[in-house]
Amino acid sequence: MTEGTTGGCPVLPSHGRMRPLGLAQVSITGGFWGARQAVNATATLAHCESWMERLGWLANFDRVADGTTGPGRPGWPFSDSEVYKLLEALSWEAGRTGDPDAEAAIERLTARVARAQDPDGYINTCFGHGGQQPRYSDLEDGHELYNLGHLLQAAVARLRTSGEDDLVRVARRAADHVCHTFGPDGLTKICGHPEIEVGLAEFGRALGDERYIEQARLFLDRRGHGTLKDIPLGRAYFQDDIPIRQAEVWRGHAVRALYLSAAAVDVAVERGDDELLRAVERQWERSVARRTYITGGMGSRHQDEGFGEDWELPPDRAYCETCAGVASIMVSWRLFLATGDVRYSDLIERTLYNVIAASPSPDGRAFFYANPLHQRTPGRPTDPDEVSPRAEAGVRAAWFDVSCCPTNVARTLAGLQGYLATTDDDGLQIHQYAPGEIRAELPGGRQVAVDVETGYPETGTVRVRVAADTTGPWTLTLRVPAWAAGATLTDEGRTREVAPGTAEITRTFRAGDVIVLDLPMEPRFTWPDPRIDAVRGCVAVERGPEVLCVESHDLPGAAGLDALVIDPSPGLRAEPGGARGRALLPAQPDRSWPYPVRHPAHPAAPAGDAGWFDVPLRPYHSWARRGPSGMRVWLPVSTPR
Repeated sequence: MTEGTTGGCPVLPSHGRMRPLGLAQVSITGGFWGARQAVNATATLAHCESWMERLGWLANFDRVADGTTGPGRPGWPFSDSEVYKLLEALSWEAGRTGDPDAEAAIERLTARVARAQDPDGYINTCFGHGGQQPRYSDLEDGHELYNLGHLLQAAVARLRTSGEDDLVRVARRAADHVCHTFGPDGLTKICGHPEIEVGLAEFGRALGDERYIEQARLFLDRRGHGTLKDIPLGRAYFQDDIPIRQAEVWRGHAVRALYLSAAAVDVAVERGDDELLRAVERQWERSVARRTYITGGMGSRHQDEGFGEDWELPPDRAYCETCAGVASIMVSWRLFLATGDVRYSDLIERTLYNVIAASPSPDGRAFFYANPLHQRTPGRPTDPDEVSPRAEAGVRAAWFDVSCCPTNVARTLAGLQGYLATTDDDGLQIHQYAPGEIRAELPGGRQVAVDVETGYPETGTVRVRVAADTTGPWTLTLRVPAWAAGATLTDEGRTREVAPGTAEITRTFRAGDVIVLDLPMEPRFTWPDPRIDAVRGCVAVERGPEVLCVESHDLPGAAGLDALVIDPSPGLRAEPGGARGRALLPAQPDRSWPYPVRHPAHPAAPAGDAGWFDVPLRPYHSWARRGPSGMRVWLPVSTPR
């Protein structure tokens, strides 16, 4: 496939089972994700630029250009990357809508970045200039190559939506500098935070330049051999303890592990390296089976923002960084394009609704960085004019001392339709459901056009209306989520049940034909694997793709969540956007020692009507929108009679 046929894809392999459709082929016209894209465009993008201007992160580029750098540089060494992620978000937005404000912001920011680039292509505002440490003198923590990886991803977005411009030229010079400095005859070093690898691989694809893909391969092969200095957290923090081909599971810092794996899939596909691809598939499988939260969140340890051991998934100490959710989608989408396995699309859906959608506030100007599954006490309200020093505050904050998540959310939402649909030699596949239009070309020049009508996830009905006649038969494939047992598909007046996986229809379609997928949206109980010690004896509630939770706002009086138990025997009652369950708040006497000799069993259920009440369960992604609150996803189950 060629760049000209993509219409703007975040990921475009040269080959694979599936061909992704881009922003020119897929549009989101409303609904759950359309509303979030609109807020992202009208509020979040400007919000991010405003904060970076205010804190001096943008002025860092001016100081390099003007020769006025010194030891007082504001921001962490990786603050350059936030500018680049914002440029990527703006590029997808301008490509998606043609918004003149986004276009103006791209030109404004690119001009400041370009002025700071050294003649040999090096660009960084923290190293290599007057009053600063030398270039590449702190590869463990300096993030120089990490920053450049995000610059390259921004350039990919610009190249695929607008063509070559100043931003792309800056990125090309930077990529050439990296290849010269770290190539086969250069420094045999790696960056402590993977990202340059995925940036180089996709930039190489976008430009058709194999040098960049080869440099990504070199960085991958160098990692895992103790290249970086050891630290108290161990080299696993950097994924520099075991070569990626030998690793069995994701470990260490979650975002680093996932960015590295995304790059590994890119290189494996471009090089036909089945061993490397199988390695990432193996790591995905075990990590999803044993190290992933019900929300799709990844990373259970605060100390290193990292993966814990198998089954180490405490809800109250869940880190589940929003950036790790973004990175998880990056890996799963690449694996799906390579293999066509719908399990990857299932995890993308789970992560989108329960991590990505959970982070931003409704106005797009505050965010969750960490995404715990249990908030014991309500957090303190944040000042919208202050930087939050804490990632895990229990409330959304306008900006963070380490503010990687707002720009990551912004770029994901701006380019979201690039993850919704694909084609192959036989037809069109739709993987994520949102109201919209899809216009694609199949091999042989056959044009397919469909419109999607749905209120998903509020409702489970997805109507696919054929918008134009086609010559000859082709196959429409709709993903049936793993949770959707009992789904039905209606075509030409005939309804049949379809199992989780995919539902296919092959025929010659005519304009006006309507295919209806009905997904069961009744709320359901979900039970944890008993090896997850932290939630043994608990149950969660899901509805469609959404994980639900209980908030302290919905408890009677001033009751807290610490004593809440739920009775699963009556089942759940559906209500718009959520469910109701039968719950109890038994009295919990204070003791001088919290470990009584006798077992303090939960009350029997049901025990008449005394004390029992119907508790609302709301989508997890909406928690704390009514103000600071206690919250829990996993609910202790009452003892059966």
